[in-house]
Order: sequence, then C-alpha cells, then structure tokens
Amino acid sequence: MAFTDEIADDAETAWDTICAHPMVEGIGDGTLDEEPFRYWVRQDYVYLVEYGRVFALGAANAPDLDRMGTFAELLDETINTEMDLHRSYAAEFDISEAALEATDPSPTTRAYTDFLVRTAATGTFGDLIAALLPCMWGFNETGLRLEAGGLPDHELYADWIAMYSSEEFTELARWCLDLMDDVAAAATDAERERYRRLFLTSARYEYLFWDAAWRQEEWPF
Repeated sequence: MAFTDEIADDAETAWDTICAHPMVEGIGDGTLDEEPFRYWVRQDYVYLVEYGRVFALGAANAPDLDRMGTFAELLDETINTEMDLHRSYAAEFDISEAALEATDPSPTTRAYTDFLVRTAATGTFGDLIAALLPCMWGFNETGLRLEAGGLPDHELYADWIAMYSSEEFTELARWCLDLMDDVAAAATDAERERYRRLFLTSARYEYLFWDAAWRQEEWPF
C-alpha cells in the first residue's frame, strides 16, 4: 500500500478539522472579517521566508540531481515569484511591503517554522518531505473543498480559493504526494512510522496556524 494511502485517515481528519474552522468557513462564504485575514497574510509572509529555507535544505539533501533541481526551482519560485505575488496580494488589503517585513512571527508561526527547518536540517530527506507534505496537500484540499462550495462574492477571498484550487497548485500537491510515496516505498517500518508522526505534527500546526490568525495571537510581553 502506498504511504499516502496509509495516512489517508489522518489526512482526512486534518482536512475536515481545518475546513470546519470558522476562519476557513468565513473565507469560503465570504463573511470573514478582514482583520484576522490581514493577520494571516502577514504571518504567512514570515512563513514563506522559512518555507524557502526548507526548499534550500531539500536541494542540499536531495539524493539525486533530478530532485535537487526540482527543489532548487521551488526555492527560486518561492523567493522570486511567490513572495512578489504575496506582496501584491497583501497590498490589496492595504498591507505595505514594509509592514510585511516588520512582522514578528507569532508563537505558533515561530513553533511551526522552527519545527519545519529543524526537521529539514537534522532529519533525513524523507523526514523533510513528510513534514512539508501537509502544507501543499492541505492547502490544495482546502482550496478544492471551498471551490466546490462555490466562490464567495468577496473578490479577494475568491482569488485565494482560486489560487489554491488551481491546476498548477494541484499539480504541485500531486508531485509532493508522489514524492512521499516514492521515498517511503524504500523505507523501513520504523521510518514510515516516523514519517507518519512528522506528517501529523505538521498537519496539526496547519490547523493551529489558522486558529492563531483567528485569535490574532500575540506574545504575552
């Protein structure tokens, strides 16, 4: 059985829980107040910086030139294209580039990104893929589920849904799923169990990232 089939129940529980969060539901029906979403946009910019580091480590740890090249392309796409798109999208919510750059990571953002970078830096290539998978798979699944319910009248939320349900992002998620299965196929039972735990931790952080934005989480001092 493919590894991603083995973790399908864990994944379904994660996506169901995320899509039932009031912030995600509010994006889907267009009723979400913009202030928590502005918080999410700012924190996601911080996340993208560290996400790029994970891709850089993926290129460094890749076992072959083909995968090294793919991770190098993802790094370039993230820091030279996706972050520019994120700045443009943020500007639609009156968030300046300076404001994005000045954003302090929330406790949840710090914990999640530290987990990802530490896993990528100290773990195996398979560990990195397992920790990375919930971001790509989860956002694609969320986008597809929200799209299936119909796009909201709120244009910027509709744009967000369209981005993560797009054919391009779906292909990226499929690539990550296939890569996870390829890596896990040669893994021991102990390694596959470790991959499952890493996947589940990242999936939980995905939910907490939404919840932190909903609560507009701040440090106590």
